[in-house]
Amino acid sequence: MQYALADAAATEALGAAMAAPLRRASESRAVVLHLEGPLGAGKTTLVRGLLRGLGHRGRVRSPTFTLLEPYELPSLEVIHLDLYRLADPGELDYLGLLDMLGPGCAAVVEWAERGGDRLPGPDLRLALDYHGEGRRAVLAAETGTGRAILDALSESARPDAPKSSIDA
Repeated sequence: MQYALADAAATEALGAAMAAPLRRASESRAVVLHLEGPLGAGKTTLVRGLLRGLGHRGRVRSPTFTLLEPYELPSLEVIHLDLYRLADPGELDYLGLLDMLGPGCAAVVEWAERGGDRLPGPDLRLALDYHGEGRRAVLAAETGTGRAILDALSESARPDAPKSSIDA
């Protein structure tokens, strides 16, 4: 599934649209989302939209230096990781990430490829890249859970959504 994103607002809107399907999918097990793309492509902007869609009203920090920012929301715990500055995948062992993952939790990982085999595989991959004046998001399910999220997102997508378009 592909989305053309005209600007940051459209990127946030895509993140917000993912909130309900992600929340439903995480009721029975942890959900893992890997975000891919170059610097400045909008990965943290998408996470901000996701968190807003889940009801978070506070600041959304990029965990570039802290590696991990947890958000305990009433309906879902979101663990936002940014592994850009990770020197070695072994550093993840000290975070206790695997202990945090369970039902009612979603891990959203930027620069997941730097985590090597220390990260759980993704349910869903979302690649953001520059496309003309805006961005393009390409979503790919890696598990049945990821497929359920994409199916729900596809059902809720409206062609008249502001500043974005969908190519399923």
